[in-house]
Amino acid sequence: MAISAQDVKKLRDLTNAGMMDCKKALTEANGDFDAAMDLIRKRGQMIASKRADREATEGIVLAKESDDKKHGAVIMLNCETDFVATNDKFVALANKILDLAISSRAADLEALKALQLDGDTVANKVTELSGIIGEKLELSQYEQVDGEYVSAYVHAGSRLATAVAFNQSGFDAQVGKEVAMQVAAMSPVAVDQASIPQETIDHELKVAIEKTKEEMVKKAVDAALQKAGINPAHVDTEEHIESNTGKGWITAEQAKQAREIKVTEAEKAAANLKDQMIQNIAQGRLKKYFKESCLMEQESLVNNKQTVGQYLEAANKGLKATKFIRLSLNA
Repeated sequence: MAISAQDVKKLRDLTNAGMMDCKKALTEANGDFDAAMDLIRKRGQMIASKRADREATEGIVLAKESDDKKHGAVIMLNCETDFVATNDKFVALANKILDLAISSRAADLEALKALQLDGDTVANKVTELSGIIGEKLELSQYEQVDGEYVSAYVHAGSRLATAVAFNQSGFDAQVGKEVAMQVAAMSPVAVDQASIPQETIDHELKVAIEKTKEEMVKKAVDAALQKAGINPAHVDTEEHIESNTGKGWITAEQAKQAREIKVTEAEKAAANLKDQMIQNIAQGRLKKYFKESCLMEQESLVNNKQTVGQYLEAANKGLKATKFIRLSLNA
């Protein structure tokens, strides 16, 4: 059966497949459009199956707010190469999926994949495009956020995007955008201290205590080594002791003495650690962790004399960030 150019164009408009792929599918389907669309979709499934073990680490990350600015979403659509990440069809599909996520407020990633998009499910549309492009594609992440006001930000290159919810509306939109950019640049782990799980705080405190103990013991050992006329940097590991002895930087006798000092002084220091001092230093480290990890306590990139919390308060009394999303291809 003869396949006209008009028929090929019609199928191409329906599927976004290449002209030759559409002509081949119509020929195999004897001009049946539904059958031809199934053939194109099956080709996508075959390619997806063949490339299932490939790593789709490139792609695009997009964020957007709803028209009323009370809802936001961020999605990540992955592919195998950075070349495909800039493909017009790939970018167009990602934007369509994001628009659908915003309008539907899909509950989660699986719900989003199951939604209808241009006559088929989102999951099937991704598979279909995989067949057209010839790479493994995967809608890997989707998160949403609600608030009195939501600000979204997509970093240049579309490899990183954020969305931040606030407890108020009616403030300068630029303020919201700057906080969304802060989230992109500084990668906080929580909005504030209250948002960090207690188990995480306990873990960080435990790490801080152990690190403090190690540093205090090392300080005592280094002082003893220096008192013996031995450079601590020359004997900090067994490998260095062997190497520096061979180079003549320390004598065999000094090497032996250093090994003895490292054991005896470490034991002595560990036995005489002052618990209150350790706790004070560890609490200081925990405060530093909060300052670096909590969005509201981070130093504002707009005004380094203020925290983000202070910056928001100055912009509008009582204004606070309540939740944020940050998705990155590099994470």
